[in-house]
Amino acid sequence: MDKHLPQQMPLAKCGRQRNSEWVFRDVPSDITIEVDGIAFSLHKFPLVSRSGRIRKLVAEHRDSSISKIELLSLPGGSESFELAAQFCYGVNFEITASNVAQLCCVSDYLEMTEEYSKNNLSTRSEEYLDSIVCKNLEMCVEVLQQCENLLPLADELAIVTRCIDSIASKACVEQIASSFSRLEYSSSGRLHMSKQTNCEGDWWIEDLSVLRIDLYQRVILAMKCRGVRPESIGASLVNYAQKELLKNSSLWNQSNQPKVDLGSLTSDHERVVVETIISLLPVEKIAVPITFLFGLLKSAVLLDCSVGSRVDLERRIGSQLDIATLDDLLIPSFHHAGDTLFDVDTVHRILVNFSQQEDSEEDMDDGSVFESDSPRSPSQTALFKVSKLVDNYLAEIAPDANLKLNKFVAIAESLPAHARTVHDGLYRAIDVYLKAHQGLTDQDRRKLSKLIDFQKLSQEAGAHAAQNERLPLQSIVQVLYYEQLRLRNALYCSHPDDDPPKPMHQSWRISSGALSAAMSPRDNYASLRRENRELKLELARLRMRLNDLEKEHVCMKRDMERSGSRKFMNSFSKKISKLNIFGNGSSRESSSPSKQSQITESKFTERT
Repeated sequence: MDKHLPQQMPLAKCGRQRNSEWVFRDVPSDITIEVDGIAFSLHKFPLVSRSGRIRKLVAEHRDSSISKIELLSLPGGSESFELAAQFCYGVNFEITASNVAQLCCVSDYLEMTEEYSKNNLSTRSEEYLDSIVCKNLEMCVEVLQQCENLLPLADELAIVTRCIDSIASKACVEQIASSFSRLEYSSSGRLHMSKQTNCEGDWWIEDLSVLRIDLYQRVILAMKCRGVRPESIGASLVNYAQKELLKNSSLWNQSNQPKVDLGSLTSDHERVVVETIISLLPVEKIAVPITFLFGLLKSAVLLDCSVGSRVDLERRIGSQLDIATLDDLLIPSFHHAGDTLFDVDTVHRILVNFSQQEDSEEDMDDGSVFESDSPRSPSQTALFKVSKLVDNYLAEIAPDANLKLNKFVAIAESLPAHARTVHDGLYRAIDVYLKAHQGLTDQDRRKLSKLIDFQKLSQEAGAHAAQNERLPLQSIVQVLYYEQLRLRNALYCSHPDDDPPKPMHQSWRISSGALSAAMSPRDNYASLRRENRELKLELARLRMRLNDLEKEHVCMKRDMERSGSRKFMNSFSKKISKLNIFGNGSSRESSSPSKQSQITESKFTERT
């Protein structure tokens, strides 16, 4: 108790000084009211004539001639009581937006109603709240700020509800007025609405950012019910999140990593802010930027928010992943020491959400199958964009020594096969992974190579893959086989009159559709059967040659141990020519394609 006395005495002294300005000086005080350690020397008559609570307390102790009353848990503290006491003494003071909430609460606590006096404090403050405050949005926000320390009484008196309803109504009216102001006539005489710039009519966004998160949530929910535009709500959420979360910018350093142990820095307040904003996000895709969604997701991972909030964010991001950038996907891994640099699991879940969305859209559009398969359809365009994004992401995370093969494969296989029209990006990412993880087994390298469709490699990428010693031998053979098919078809197209060596069956994927369109159905069927038989024979010959090549590969390993790398490549090329994998052809076919492949190979290696 002695420790608090030095603090209470100056406060009490200050209270007496304030009292002396408006309390009757010629009449000695007969009652002392103590509020929060501050004593007010007053008179019974003015107080009991206005306050029902003080009248009851005095009446209960009439026989003992009570001279001191302590008011516990008085809303607003000593400041609110002093205003109420001044009102009892008939002292004039101004009711404003900064004190009307306190006056409403303290008048309810002291029972200063019409039952005890006409035009009492409760009536005066309620009248000011309804007629002045609720007609002005800024004043409503200020009153809500004052109510933060007056809950739950301010909520019971409907002060919070009235202010929130007023804010939502005013914001809706402002937007309607802004929409009417943008109506104009075109040159043809038709009435249309001009484009909105800088969220006209949304000046209230900055005002709401000062509210506490629980009251802000109630305001946004009321706005949604009133029909405020999703874009305006999204802009308000972005502004509020930036102000609240950037207050604790000390959590971060320049490398976007937490400075010290997360357990000592993360707070419940920040977690509640992030989870609340996620729950308030509009369902429309264009309401908030996708960069903001990724920022929320990174904050949710850092603050260890609830699983439901993170799943909701991942679903929203997956629905518009085609407009994301590589920097958005690079989510740091915060919690697990010794794990990957980036949160690969979260990105994989986002890709799964994107793929599931594509599947659901295709199921809904059963009547327009051909339109959904067309490259011009929006879903197909989104697939192309996301496939490029994923390939770049794989190339970015591939050098991580802690990245497991199953996670790398899961990211690569998260998109359907038809998403990639060209496999150059995927091949580059796999090549980077093979270079960074040289300890992979032959089985793991074959598993990676199966992800690549070598027929979808460009000429430069194919030339690079044919010389890539990191690829399995079977993959190199496939690359060489498809490269020969491409070169033979190119030669035939450039010299159609010079004894064609039957290349058409080998490029059946490219040209069979065009040929079949010019044939009758019976000729088309016969041609397809013939091409199928010839392709099976070619594959059988390729298998036999592949077995021979594997036997030679064992011998070449022994030669490699005895000789240098240059001698090894010379012996390899000689034995390849002896095996004659691709059959006999004209001299022009065997010479010119090799020169062309050497030129393209050198170009590709220079670019990489």
